[in-house]
Amino acid sequence: MTPVQATDRLSRTVPTMSERTHSSNEASSTEDERSGSANSPVTIACVQFEPVVGEPEANRSTSCRLIEEAAESGSDFIVLPELANSGYVFEDRDEARSLAEPIPGGETAQRWKELAATHDVYIVGGYAERDGVDLYNSAVLFGPDGYIGTHRKLHLWDKEKLWFEPGDEIQVFNTEIGRIGVQICYDQWFPELSRIQAAKGADLIAEPTNWVPINDHERTGLAGGEFARANYLAISNAHVNTVWFACADRIGTERGQPFLGRSLIVDPTGTAVAGPASQSDDEILIARDCDLMSARTEKVWNDMNVIPRDRRTDLYDDLLGYDDDIHPH
Repeated sequence: MTPVQATDRLSRTVPTMSERTHSSNEASSTEDERSGSANSPVTIACVQFEPVVGEPEANRSTSCRLIEEAAESGSDFIVLPELANSGYVFEDRDEARSLAEPIPGGETAQRWKELAATHDVYIVGGYAERDGVDLYNSAVLFGPDGYIGTHRKLHLWDKEKLWFEPGDEIQVFNTEIGRIGVQICYDQWFPELSRIQAAKGADLIAEPTNWVPINDHERTGLAGGEFARANYLAISNAHVNTVWFACADRIGTERGQPFLGRSLIVDPTGTAVAGPASQSDDEILIARDCDLMSARTEKVWNDMNVIPRDRRTDLYDDLLGYDDDIHPH
């Protein structure tokens, strides 16, 4: 597979908020200067492929091969789809249990861990997790030094509620490249989560996902670079919280359920810097020289507006009722 690099979108500058305020009609004609000014340049890859339900070894082999391709193309941070180890459309709870694996001791997790160490990369992969008698729709994060953490999907979609328990924790993981939040698919439909992760200091939110078409237009096929509803949500969440979003979707039709594809990488200004990917093809979507620290600097929109400062925490608390600590940024 030839990685798809977002050269068409990265060939122009991503303007700051103040530049947009004063000269929004000039953005498309300027040159890309991010690689020369990045404080923390990271190359992000979203791996889009078709996991197969009931074929765990095939899914391991495919995901590992694509991780290696992304790493060999220079990627530092690699995101895989939701439930990449198991497939998605289970017949019943017994099948879900038979395909779930522990974290971090499961075979798929161990192979991803080895690849993260071998290639000196970070990997976020969607994962059917078994923990004792409980099953979770999870995403696991590995870095060059090993296991970092797990996000368990908070907002379960449709029949997921028959197989999985919901997660109960919102985390942001500190890494050498920046602070990483994780969401899974339907999680992004709840803006409270992105806002809390941003308040807890996230620079980048990785989203393994299995987006499905929402309307007839998405089911019959989107044109070229046309955005799906899920893409707009990622763009909006990135923009209003000033964070990076990296969304890796799956493709294909599984037991009658079509999936959307359209993987996407969005910067803190809400600009899609890579994607959307196709609806039907395996792709490695790459955005190079992403300055993750811009999630901190771009919070100053102009002389009068700074997102964290402008929040009305006299009317609602910093973390919208979530019992944890806000990051001082």
